[in-house]
Amino acid sequence: MNTWKVIKTKAGYNKAIKRSMKIFMATENSPEADELDLLLVLIKDYEDKHITLPELDPIDVIKLKMKERGIKAKDLEVLIGSKGHVSSILSGRRELTLKIAQKLKNYFQLPADIFMPAA
Repeated sequence: MNTWKVIKTKAGYNKAIKRSMKIFMATENSPEADELDLLLVLIKDYEDKHITLPELDPIDVIKLKMKERGIKAKDLEVLIGSKGHVSSILSGRRELTLKIAQKLKNYFQLPADIFMPAA
């Protein structure tokens, strides 16, 4: 078993990922399961410090969810309002209001942080 330490390099990160994939199906309460638990914490720590995900555009996410579910713009009129209002929001000509963002979040079951700008 490897003695793991805080991951500080990309090479160390890749090594930890490779090892975690190898022991991913470890038997519970085994030394490999304990090693996997530790590796997952170390990997998450490295990712939190070194990897940033691109910011998502809420309109792009909504359009993707519409496509996944086969929903047309007219289907959102009940949530947003008129056909013109829906069109303006989906085209980016009109900002999402907090009330509309809340309705869309609930309708598509999306995490709220999609609608929050990064600080």
